[in-house]
Amino acid sequence: MEKNVGGYDRGIRFIVGPVLLIVGIAAVAGLFSIAAGTVGTALAVLALVIGAVLTITAITQTCLMNSLLGVDTYEGADRSESETEDLQAGRPS
Repeated sequence: MEKNVGGYDRGIRFIVGPVLLIVGIAAVAGLFSIAAGTVGTALAVLALVIGAVLTITAITQTCLMNSLLGVDTYEGADRSESETEDLQAGRPS
């Protein structure tokens, strides 16, 4: 799968993902409650899963949802093949 996560998108995922992971882990462990009863447990698990997905997609720079929606925020995607070859050969574009 090609890289499709970069720039601000990746930065936000690196911030929000671990925060949600910590909140989810703390809530599942019983350190605090998001909501009462089963709803609180479900929200904690949801935060844990979403945080894990965001963190993993930030690290790997690939996101299935971005691919399905046709979104590409990866910086390397804006260069054409000929520009890349020119840069490798030392020729200015």
